Amino acid sequence: MTETGKKNIYPPMILLLIGGFLIFLAWSAFQAAGLGSKVTDADYYSKGLKYNTTQVEKRAAEVLGWNVETRLVGRTLDFLLTDKDGGEVRRAVGTLYLAIPGTAENVHLPLQEVAPGHYRVSLDDRISGTIQARLELEREGALLNRQLLLNL
Repeated sequence: MTETGKKNIYPPMILLLIGGFLIFLAWSAFQAAGLGSKVTDADYYSKGLKYNTTQVEKRAAEVLGWNVETRLVGRTLDFLLTDKDGGEVRRAVGTLYLAIPGTAENVHLPLQEVAPGHYRVSLDDRISGTIQARLELEREGALLNRQLLLNL
């Protein structure tokens, strides 16, 4: 009687598994080193699903040549919205978003149009210190965004 030799197939399988892992590791390192990010706009992730819509609105405001001048008098913020020819932009809808330190939610303050192209908002006496704010003015699909830093 002859004894049939049983081959142990586990060592070659382990070597094959390690080899496959090393090949995949080299391929993924090559992909990570060779390809950069396809994202070219740093604000892409901050807009989320509304990214394309907000880009169209911003471009519309740029084409219209909107300009905003800001003035703080006491506790009242005044904004003058003009077009590229210097004419007042009327009937825009404006909102001021305040990021007040220590609060979980932003404060939304609607702007009032007090004269053609002149928008105003009064700030509460409880709002004080250095506050980051974002101004949004929108009319007929055109949106103007400005970042502000208020020292009250």
